[in-house]
Amino acid sequence: MKRLIKFRKIPFIALLLLVSSCRATPRQDANPKMLVTGAERTEIYLPMLKGKNIGLVANHTSLIGTTHLLDSLLALEVNIIKVFSPEHGFRGDADAGAQVSGGIDPKTGVAVVSLYGQKKKPTQEDLLGLELVIFDIQDVGARFYTYISTMTLVMEACAEKSIPLMVLDRPNPNGFYVDGPVLEPEYTTFVGLHPVPVVHGMTVAEYAQMVNGEGWLEAGLSCELKVVPMLNYDHQTLYELPVKPSPNLQDMTSVYLYPSLCFFEGTMMSVGRGTGKPFRIIGHPDYTEGDFKFIPVATPGAALNPPFKDQECVGFDFSDMAYSIILHQRLSLQPLINAYRFFKNEKSFFNNYFNTLAGTATLRAQIEAGLSEAEIRESWQEDLAEFRKTRKKYLLYDD
Repeated sequence: MKRLIKFRKIPFIALLLLVSSCRATPRQDANPKMLVTGAERTEIYLPMLKGKNIGLVANHTSLIGTTHLLDSLLALEVNIIKVFSPEHGFRGDADAGAQVSGGIDPKTGVAVVSLYGQKKKPTQEDLLGLELVIFDIQDVGARFYTYISTMTLVMEACAEKSIPLMVLDRPNPNGFYVDGPVLEPEYTTFVGLHPVPVVHGMTVAEYAQMVNGEGWLEAGLSCELKVVPMLNYDHQTLYELPVKPSPNLQDMTSVYLYPSLCFFEGTMMSVGRGTGKPFRIIGHPDYTEGDFKFIPVATPGAALNPPFKDQECVGFDFSDMAYSIILHQRLSLQPLINAYRFFKNEKSFFNNYFNTLAGTATLRAQIEAGLSEAEIRESWQEDLAEFRKTRKKYLLYDD
């Protein structure tokens, strides 16, 4: 039976008090309507699947209620030929950045092709015999979160073979704001394929429409998109994800903090991998000004070899900063600026990955030059204004 996912109260009493005190912040309605994801709207898309050979781009977040989309579609006698899995694998338990192998899903016997191992784009052979591909993965709305890159390369492969791609849309938990530096072309990688800011404020279906509309596929290709939108969603409604989207985003606090604290992946600091609070804390064995201590350990599926494994790190717990991010609808650079100021005599504070994450060399240069967060933020505004104009053309939901 089809199950509707209800809006659930964010488990932050202080957060709710802050949100209720400011009309400009995202809403947490007292009597919200039930949100219906694209995957749950089976009556819309099942007629388009019957009698066709279907491919599925999915992971552990691809659910109808508590049942995996693959299991649901097979029970409905949809002919799923092949599953394509992104970073973290089909079941969502692989380490960040770890190569994922394909094989056979033991539960269903369906072939699984990894798009985060030897290749990141389906080959024409992978798509042989498929008549339609479905994309259904929960994103978190940050440019460097790789699920939108996987979607883009699947769109490209489908366009090359004239196979339609159906996007079953899901909420963006960070969809209530747009912020951060816009990626410059020379920093195009799998953790940033397009000239968008760090926080783009779009659902995966809206993003797919932008990829098509802005001509971002290779060779001027355009993918035939079939979008199944959500019901009762807009960009100013808070939504708590029913399952963690990846091993190191373990709760909503980490999801809200991720766009701000992920920058530390490009520094000498730990961002809490191998602890119970990844992307909520930062630290280093030589950081003496912090008021929080932690020891990273090997945690299968989250961090087998975390930075500073088995060493005590000193730093800060930024969990409470999630309230400010929601209230002010912007990411925070202050933790990064403060950490650099403490370690500024260390030439190794930034590593080569930082500019890739930032999508520009400017942010690092600004921090090294001692600019304030307000001064850095001001430098983004012209690019953000242009992006917002472009973004508006592809929105499916009220902003």
